[in-house]
Amino acid sequence: MSSSKSSPNSNSTAKKANQRGAARLAAVQALYQMDIGRTSLDHTLSQFMTFYMGQEIEGDEYLPADKNFFKQIVEGVAKNQLQIDPLIDKSLVEGWPVTRIDSTLRAILRGATFELLHKKDIPAKVIITEYVDIARAFFEKDEPRVANGVLDNIARQHRSADLGDGAKN
Repeated sequence: MSSSKSSPNSNSTAKKANQRGAARLAAVQALYQMDIGRTSLDHTLSQFMTFYMGQEIEGDEYLPADKNFFKQIVEGVAKNQLQIDPLIDKSLVEGWPVTRIDSTLRAILRGATFELLHKKDIPAKVIITEYVDIARAFFEKDEPRVANGVLDNIARQHRSADLGDGAKN
């Protein structure tokens, strides 16, 4: 049985990456909660930062997360949603706007799109991989492929130089 705790000799880069991954997962869960439960941004941030990150609740262990990074993602999506949703809409199959797709997938795409647009210090491929992995954690069918396709399309439009594969705008 593996433990989610770092060993004392873990290097700080891996620890930071793991904490960012946990922050992304928590952000997706928070965005989902805000979308479905219609909870406010402040209430959701407070609830997650106080009760979930690095805690065990009802047998579910929540990994330690970079709380600042988590907050940046959730606040960034809330602040930029009018910019984010149309980009996702354009990358989805016609007739399936972002409001029509599964709410968990919607949260994944919104978090990743925010990062692609506003976190230029993080390589686009890293962002896409992290969020496709989150999609795989929630879905077993087509959703991870949908996430990959949508995010790749958005990255090609807004971060083509970062992809390093000759993609054009």
